[in-house]
Amino acid sequence: GENFVTQKIVRGAASIAQGKAETLELGNTEIERDWGYAPDYVLGMWMMLQQEQSDDYILATGKTHKLSDFLKLSFEYFGLDHQKHIRINPKFVRPNEPVKLCGDSSKAQNILEWKPSVSFEQIIKSMCEAAEKIN
Repeated sequence: GENFVTQKIVRGAASIAQGKAETLELGNTEIERDWGYAPDYVLGMWMMLQQEQSDDYILATGKTHKLSDFLKLSFEYFGLDHQKHIRINPKFVRPNEPVKLCGDSSKAQNILEWKPSVSFEQIIKSMCEAAEKIN
């Protein structure tokens, strides 16, 4: 939902493209996250459950992308320049938020033979297509 910045961005871009809004307010756009595709993670969880011995695994892409990159690609999907529509609002900046978060899924890749299958760009395209239909 709207509690996730990624949904806020794609829905905001769709609304701006459709003339329903002019700007989108965000906090720190320079944070970096390891974004992945939910169905990939569900498959990884299922693979964990198939193991004879339970263990802890990390599921992640191992790659970070800046929120500003997510913004740029989302707005480009709708034919927009994100810099013309984004307003930074300090009320959305989380004071103790880590700047960079990235996971290491090497254990899951080695033992479960799990790996992410959908790229950052494909995730954004899929989210934008869905937002286009909803808005």
